[in-house]
Amino acid sequence: MRRRWSELSQGQRRAIILMAAVEGALKMAALMDIRTRPASEIRGPKWLWATSVGLASTAGILPASYFLFGRRRGSQ
Repeated sequence: MRRRWSELSQGQRRAIILMAAVEGALKMAALMDIRTRPASEIRGPKWLWATSVGLASTAGILPASYFLFGRRRGSQ
């Protein structure tokens, strides 16, 4: 059953807007990090991460997985 925007409650509308803003912020942060980080510090091809993060709608899961698994840890 599909619902129109006008049929959603005020709380549902706010939740959708908040989740979209969080996903957008995570995507922007991940894409900026991919762009500035050297390829040697990223697991896998940069273009693949950038394409996946930029195009996939994943409720923030893909950008978060980039930050958790896609970056190599420095030897500190």
